Amino acid sequence: MSAAPHAASRRWLMLGVVAGAYVLSFFQRFAPAGIAQDLAAAFQTSAASLGVLAATYFYVYTVMQIPTGILADTLGPRRILVLGGIIGAIGSFLFGLAPSLNIALIGRTLIGLGVSVTFIAMLKLVALWFEENRFATTVGICMLIGNLGSVLAGAPLSALAQATGWRGVFVGVGIVSLTLAAACWLLVRDRPSESASAPSPKFDRTVILGSLVSVIRNRDTWPAIALNTGVSGAFFTFAGLWATPFLVQAHGMPRATATAHLSLWFGGFAVGCLMLGTLSDRLGRRKPVAIAGSHLNLGLWLILLSGVALPQPASYVLFALMGLTTASFSLSWACSKEVNPPMLSGMSTSIANMGGFLAGALLQPLVGWVMDLGWRGEMLGGGRFYDAATWRNGVLVVTLCAAIGAIGSWFIRETRCRNIWKAH
Repeated sequence: MSAAPHAASRRWLMLGVVAGAYVLSFFQRFAPAGIAQDLAAAFQTSAASLGVLAATYFYVYTVMQIPTGILADTLGPRRILVLGGIIGAIGSFLFGLAPSLNIALIGRTLIGLGVSVTFIAMLKLVALWFEENRFATTVGICMLIGNLGSVLAGAPLSALAQATGWRGVFVGVGIVSLTLAAACWLLVRDRPSESASAPSPKFDRTVILGSLVSVIRNRDTWPAIALNTGVSGAFFTFAGLWATPFLVQAHGMPRATATAHLSLWFGGFAVGCLMLGTLSDRLGRRKPVAIAGSHLNLGLWLILLSGVALPQPASYVLFALMGLTTASFSLSWACSKEVNPPMLSGMSTSIANMGGFLAGALLQPLVGWVMDLGWRGEMLGGGRFYDAATWRNGVLVVTLCAAIGAIGSWFIRETRCRNIWKAH
């Protein structure tokens, strides 16, 4: 697809607005990690309960992936982005003002519901507005920008929460969410030829169901799901909640140092998405990049699992490399899109994407439950304290998840960066 100068400038403007919403999505996803100790103290929770609070986002995000893919292919990205921004804002207000754990859970659920549409809508816009052989590179750019939200959810959020309180931060985020929803309504259009007065598309539910089944029944879709489930599931589970408490309690780091490690992980992931996406597009290969990245990532998890005490510079390097290699799962969207019909790009990417969120939803509370089994009654700053041996049990669960991604990468169908689907 070639774009006229006006269309080219417009598509980048739209993508910038949607990338802004994606920044917010990433921030909301990983915010509990930066303020885990604050949440534990505010609501007097166990590790398992804290895991449920953080994972609520992932529960609803997982459930919404297939519906979002269907809506992106039918109603279009613009409408779902606006609605998602409004719902996410309401959830952020509730979470920030929550007087109890139950209200916080409702708020976190609405946050997950609201931001769950952002990524798939963005992929759909990239598929419709940009050239196919630049898909991974363009998505990598969006991931680089979006990951600014995860970086902000690390050390900056922790410092701001300590200075002003975490509740006001989320009220402010709600205001930003409403602003971005308005910008999406004004600036985003679903396809290059769409006019502002274009009618709402109509769709046949029977066709949608059949299309969904065809994507799921395609055996070439499943290795991409496994890659995403393993690598991103480990990332979402640990970086999304447990990394900061792990470094503070198991390695004795000050909170500021621990959250700096978290920000390095997020920053490495942001750079890695652009690097690996660009490398894959330039090589014209998906599979070898996915294999190398996922196996290096598993090796780094094994270092973390060993519990070895590293000098601080080496520890920083380890977390930066964790981020770079975690980015290998970003190829799963291209791998899934390129083995399914082009018109079903929303469904195919959303199905690949849901694996990691399902893993995060299940493993965040599971890790908490495993650690609660080894809790010896110690407290720290109003929350439970876990020793290094107990933390190792939690990290083992996450490492096994990362292994699933490495195994799945070997079964990916090589597409040479083009759509290879053929009707049978």
